[in-house]
Amino acid sequence: MSSTGQPYLGWRYRSCSSCSPFLGDFVLERGFHQPKFRYCPCLGLGMWPTDASWGPEYCTLILGPGKIRPRDTQALLPATQAMELRKRDYHMERPLLNQEHLEELGHWGSAPRTRQWRTWLQCSRARAHALLLQHLPILVWLPRYPVRDWLLGDLLSGLSVAIMQLPQGLAYALLAGLPPVFGLYSSFYPVFIYFLFGTSRHISVGTFAVMSVMVGSVTESLAPQALNDSTINETARDAARVQVASTLSVLVGLFQVGLGLVHFGFVVTYLSEPLVRGYTTAAAVQVFVSQLKYVFGLHLSSHSGPLSLIYTVLEVCWKLPQSNVGTMVTAAVAGVVLVLVKLLNDKLQQQLPMPIPGELLTLIGATSISYGMSLKHRFEVDVVGNIPTGLVPPVAPNSQLFSKLMGSAFTIALVGFAIAISLGKIFALRHGYRVDSNQELVALGLSNLIGGIFQCFPVSCSMSRSLVQESAGGNSQVAGAVSSLFILLIIVKLGELFHDLPKAVLAAIVIVNLKGMLRQLSDVCSLWKANRADLLIWLVTFMATILLNLDLGLVAAVIFSLLLVVVRTQRPHYSVLGQVPDTDIYRDVAEYSECGVDVDLLISQKKKLLKKQEQLKLKQLQKEKKLQKQKKLQKQAASSKDTSVSINVNTSLEDMRSNNVEDCKAMVSPGDKMEDATAGGQEDSKAPDVSTLKALGLPQPDFHSLILDLSALSFVDTVCLKSLKNIFRDFREIEVEVYMAACHSPVVSQLEAGQFFDASVTKKHLFASVHDAVTFALQHPRPVPDSPVSVTRL
Repeated sequence: MSSTGQPYLGWRYRSCSSCSPFLGDFVLERGFHQPKFRYCPCLGLGMWPTDASWGPEYCTLILGPGKIRPRDTQALLPATQAMELRKRDYHMERPLLNQEHLEELGHWGSAPRTRQWRTWLQCSRARAHALLLQHLPILVWLPRYPVRDWLLGDLLSGLSVAIMQLPQGLAYALLAGLPPVFGLYSSFYPVFIYFLFGTSRHISVGTFAVMSVMVGSVTESLAPQALNDSTINETARDAARVQVASTLSVLVGLFQVGLGLVHFGFVVTYLSEPLVRGYTTAAAVQVFVSQLKYVFGLHLSSHSGPLSLIYTVLEVCWKLPQSNVGTMVTAAVAGVVLVLVKLLNDKLQQQLPMPIPGELLTLIGATSISYGMSLKHRFEVDVVGNIPTGLVPPVAPNSQLFSKLMGSAFTIALVGFAIAISLGKIFALRHGYRVDSNQELVALGLSNLIGGIFQCFPVSCSMSRSLVQESAGGNSQVAGAVSSLFILLIIVKLGELFHDLPKAVLAAIVIVNLKGMLRQLSDVCSLWKANRADLLIWLVTFMATILLNLDLGLVAAVIFSLLLVVVRTQRPHYSVLGQVPDTDIYRDVAEYSECGVDVDLLISQKKKLLKKQEQLKLKQLQKEKKLQKQKKLQKQAASSKDTSVSINVNTSLEDMRSNNVEDCKAMVSPGDKMEDATAGGQEDSKAPDVSTLKALGLPQPDFHSLILDLSALSFVDTVCLKSLKNIFRDFREIEVEVYMAACHSPVVSQLEAGQFFDASVTKKHLFASVHDAVTFALQHPRPVPDSPVSVTRL
């Protein structure tokens, strides 16, 4: 629509009586309502049949509130008419807006400052009720729980997860360097606590391979393997490791609860997805290597610290001839059975109401065979041993270990939260609900804190169990409570039945469950094609974790990731923007062989020429003063009455050099001054401005305006303000005006606070969009400067 609200008047075309068919509909422009146009092969544009008056010779086309796409019309018209049409169509359908006009139009005012701490410190009944519901989510969702719709699915899902939880708990406790029964404790207490405080409906909290191997590296370093394998030493070693693991769990819980209460859940954003995937892949390799001693039946020394994985692999290779054949056969058979059952589950996923519990069946079968064939006595196969029934009383953590475990506890807290929140957000997005990251941090922290008091080791969530919980019909946290109650039944009544379970079977369960994490090695190929920077983060994280161990590897990975961000921000991508034809959209243009101007070189050349001209003017002034002196002396000699001596003044070059600047600026009579000033003014009025590039004989830039698109800036500092000032000054030296466009409000406020705007750079140099700035620049071509620094008069 035009500014007056009237429709645009279109063009006239001859009607064609001989051409009945019409070819090629015009494409309707987005956001406009217009009649349907067609193309006549004889005459060009036609319209059929509404909103137009047809005559015998002419068709007058009246457009509604819109316009024809010029590109479609130009494709059908001659080149000259198409160019004319493009010039005529280039317009703005609103007034040009710079920052001053925009603030006046929108009645701009600074946003009121919100003091969040006042809300936090409010004390009222409503505030207390809101805090209770926020930190105890079960009070929100349990009263609204749809029993008829969700209860059956949650029961089946909880039973399926518990069947997986049992063998994984026993196996991951072994991975953490603890007796298997403590894996069952860690599968009960934290799961039930998360049921009360968690916000994710589908993640399965409990033992996890990555967390277990991190705990195992700590327990083996602080309570190493005894030199001899006597029962007394093993008992003392296990007690010491349990104390270390439970104290570590308490510290992890304290870190997570503290970070959650201060709303520090955003810290996980520093753990990018490539970093987490590279770290978990390296942790999977660590887990695999740690289980080799159970697969081959070897007794290895304890290694911790940097290069511990390399030392372990070398020791396994060195002691490989000492392997126990019975243990190797047991692990191989259990691994093959587990793989076959998983393949069968994948193939029959649509037909089966719930997955086949291959791990539980393998556990029961291996325990029965071991008991019946007496594998421990006949083939020296290591078994789990005594599993006490009943629950253990709470034990206070050992405060003397806090200083030794502080760094490892913080690392484990971050890794556990990163894994849990990433899985929780995936399921929440899939099922349409919200996960509170800060409350998840508190829930995991309370699970580890209370679990540590009951001698559990740190836990997180398992991807495999979470997928089973979702696929089996789980709808809420009730599935986790059901699985924890099933584990409680096993701890109280059925734990002692697994006395003869071979440790090699638990190692096979751990290794087979690493399949998903080891598949992440294929990220190298995908990241190579998608993003090389993310690939670099992945590789550095993987190698640092393999070589430096899990705690130092994570620290090195985070530091490298932050440094890479700093390097990439210091080398930003910038480009020359070009207009998409017939739109107000500007995008990066292709690279040209000869494009741009060397501003520094042009400014230096201009300054040299100006300095040279100043020197020439000074010499000319000296020469004029010398001639004036000669004339004055000659007049004095001619006017003398007593003598008629002719005085010839010959000033040599040496005499001129001996004169100082003050001699060159000798006193002249007022009349001479007026004459010189008048003559100089007449010469200046006739001569062109010698400070321009054209007058100096320098090449002029092929553009008269530079527009900076600042839409990507989120903040500016003092260095940025100085750089922008220098850009304005330098480009004005070469007679190019500078404009800014698309600044966000916080950036404008920072420009004002930094006193960026002054008499030479005002808010009229800042436009609402790039298109506004381009249109204004086209309407105001290259100015003729009155001084070396030109200012556009707006």
